[in-house]
Amino acid sequence: MRRLLDGIYRGAGWAAGVFMVGTLAMVLAGVLGRVMDFHLRGTDSYAGFCMAASFFLALAHTFVKGEHIRVSLVLQQLRPKTLRVVEIACHLLGATLAWVLTWFSARLVWQSHVLNDVSQGMDATPLWVPQIAMAVGAAVLAIAVTDRLWGVLSKPDWQPPHSETAFSE
Repeated sequence: MRRLLDGIYRGAGWAAGVFMVGTLAMVLAGVLGRVMDFHLRGTDSYAGFCMAASFFLALAHTFVKGEHIRVSLVLQQLRPKTLRVVEIACHLLGATLAWVLTWFSARLVWQSHVLNDVSQGMDATPLWVPQIAMAVGAAVLAIAVTDRLWGVLSKPDWQPPHSETAFSE
């Protein structure tokens, strides 16, 4: 199970990287189009869609690698029992918020699909298509935070991961 979850987190990170390259490609296409006097419809919109997809898909990978902001200056001052309570409370709150975000993101995708909502740009892209990346990224983050919460609850001596040792190899 650990290998499967780590693979999902890693895959989401790679997908985020692909969408980051997509953002670059769309921006370059728009710039080159203006310089060479041709117009590619929707490049600005697609750059934004790719950027949002990159952001949401990178959330879980970044979380698992221990790269999210932690207030370690405060946490270092806590006693072990207090630190454990704080870690459990923070992970419980984080998991709850991530699952709520997942619910509303999936609901937004469904509503956009049912209502045939399209982008305001000249290309009129159905909005549920780029919104899928947000829902998937939120779901993978919710799984990652829940996974970490389980780790904190099941190991009394749990320590937060460092960038170099986050994935089990």
